[in-house]
Amino acid sequence: MGGGISGLAAAGFLANSSDCLLIEREAEVGGYCRTISRNGFVWDYSGHFFHFRNASVADYVCEHIDRSEVLTVEKKSSVYLAGNRIDAPLQFHIDQLPKQDFLRCLAEIYDAQKADLSEGAYESFLAMLYGRYGSWLTDEFFRPYNEKLYGIALDRLDREAMGRFFPHIDFDELLLMLSGRQASQTYNQNFSYHRRGAKAYVEALECRVPQSVIRLETACEAIDPARRLVRTSRGEERYDRLIVTGPLPQTLEMAGMGTLAGELTANKVLVFNLGFDGPSPVDDHWIYFPEADYVFYRVGFYDNILGQDRMSLYVEISLEQGAEFSEASLLERTLEDLTRIGIIGDHRLVDHETVLMDPAYVHVTREAREKSAAMIERLEAMDIHSIGRFGRWIYCSIEDNILGAYETARKLGAPECPIRNGSGQ
Repeated sequence: MGGGISGLAAAGFLANSSDCLLIEREAEVGGYCRTISRNGFVWDYSGHFFHFRNASVADYVCEHIDRSEVLTVEKKSSVYLAGNRIDAPLQFHIDQLPKQDFLRCLAEIYDAQKADLSEGAYESFLAMLYGRYGSWLTDEFFRPYNEKLYGIALDRLDREAMGRFFPHIDFDELLLMLSGRQASQTYNQNFSYHRRGAKAYVEALECRVPQSVIRLETACEAIDPARRLVRTSRGEERYDRLIVTGPLPQTLEMAGMGTLAGELTANKVLVFNLGFDGPSPVDDHWIYFPEADYVFYRVGFYDNILGQDRMSLYVEISLEQGAEFSEASLLERTLEDLTRIGIIGDHRLVDHETVLMDPAYVHVTREAREKSAAMIERLEAMDIHSIGRFGRWIYCSIEDNILGAYETARKLGAPECPIRNGSGQ
């Protein structure tokens, strides 16, 4: 169930060894990794850039891709703070702050990390931030940005809500970087991107699945675990084993196991893909906006990745579940804010496309971790295997989804393939 990255990968691993069927409610596969190509612009549903740690996953995905069309990019990103752009991650580049703020940050990071608390001592994501980085960085950037992103108070999030995707730095490492004796390294320091967008990677996974296996425009409406039956918008299907990639609360509700919608929460993200008639005034690949003055939390520049001479943006706005909004009003506010910042000058908007991702970022709380783990175990006892970011209710990468699909497929009898677990480093 589900033809996003996780579902396609699982079907690819299983299709040649099992009687397999993949159902997808949309008219095309890809999930949030779909791509819109129009009027010379290439827009994904949101910014999806590929940074593989595992060489065998990269080889598996790219085997059926024209590598001459794949760009390898050294990331350039920044934080827009008090009218200035500062290289990201901000905690690696505090020397670019005004002198007084820089010295305060340096002293607070030293004092915080001198306490040498173990990760387990922090009760929440917010406590971890204060405990490792002090007040200035937390109050001026970490807290406002992440609360703007997630739409939830950070003291509700688990200390490991972002896992390895939060770029930590120790004080000794910071001194080495500031002195120029060590280069900064983050999990996505370099990334790859195809000139046709994320769609090229989806097609590379799709080509491993026989077309007879894929059934589009087929929505799952209910699951009957006792009869091993799925009721879809096109009729009923029996199964021996079921792999589900949709949001865990919806899976539980369809299976008659109640709903955890009030306990497993997430935000939703409205994405404006915008195409203009002139070049970008900056060379960043994306910029973070922590301040409440701006409606968006991040703006990304496809043209700076693809080397194009017309500015092509994705603009992300976080919304709370259940929040009503006016798309027209938010677009008008977005264009006004981009103009105030100086990203839009004498540009003319040529084309745009709006995408709503719902859910978008799951809220990884301690309670959600415990509850989701227990419910996933109950599902697996009935041969229902919930995988992927929303199926596991976690924060993870595209690569993690492919590895998770492989582990599940192997457990269900798929043959070995050249993929190895681990980082490949």
